[in-house]
Amino acid sequence: MHRPTPDPGHTAQEPAGSGDTKIPAPAVGLDSASLAFGDRTLWKDLDLDIQPGEFLAVLGPNGSGKTSFLKVLLGLQRLTSGSVQLQGKPVRRGSRDIGYIPQQKQFAPDTPLRARDLVGLGVDGHRWGLRLDGRKYARRVDELLELVGASGYADVPVGLLSGGEQQRLRVAQALATDPAVLLCDEALLSLDLHHQQAVSRLVNEQCRTADSAVVFVTHEINPVIEYVDRVLYLAGGQFRVGTPEEVMRTDVLSEMYGTHVEVLRSNGRIVVVGQPDATTHHHEHGEA
Repeated sequence: MHRPTPDPGHTAQEPAGSGDTKIPAPAVGLDSASLAFGDRTLWKDLDLDIQPGEFLAVLGPNGSGKTSFLKVLLGLQRLTSGSVQLQGKPVRRGSRDIGYIPQQKQFAPDTPLRARDLVGLGVDGHRWGLRLDGRKYARRVDELLELVGASGYADVPVGLLSGGEQQRLRVAQALATDPAVLLCDEALLSLDLHHQQAVSRLVNEQCRTADSAVVFVTHEINPVIEYVDRVLYLAGGQFRVGTPEEVMRTDVLSEMYGTHVEVLRSNGRIVVVGQPDATTHHHEHGEA
């Protein structure tokens, strides 16, 4: 069941007699945000507030701008116009308020790094010099390993672990700072169904229990469909925002692609048939 979300055209009103009440800033706020590369527009005039504890799935074909959207939130890509804020402040590189889970990429078997060392990089990998409180550091690493169910292989070299086990460690690393915003970049890619479910569940638990906003970029909504509050769909220089029921529809996607796209539902799963690939026309720009 999806939680109700505010009407984007509705302005919240303060209760009577509460003139001093301050409405908290959204976890992420985009105002008239546009991004273009040369004459190619990925999206234009995007107004979007992502609230604490909200799970937003970002969907669209390859080359539609999903990765670029994350880069904007990470402070690695400047908008062409408009603004983006994190908790009411301009985004900046290296913010400890953001956790980031990348795509699963296998470590080399001889990587000289244990599971706990990889997680530890999320705890104090941003600091230079000697570790001042080794016991506090070790306690935090152990807490994170237990959180993601990785305590059993804490001292195993990462290169000897499966892709799913490695991805659990990346989740733990991303959660080390109790981030206000958790960004997931195709975090389920190349994982089997069991590990897809496990990683999705861990991300959702962070969203619900720690009130982190989750921005989950994925090419396949079904592994996370039960957790998603809203969808941001990017395609053909356009965007649509709404609940999965509002966006993942035949008429909506057909309008975005400019051709007939069939959206089928079966046993809680969504199947999109006839979806064009944005890279067919824009491959020269690489993955966006």
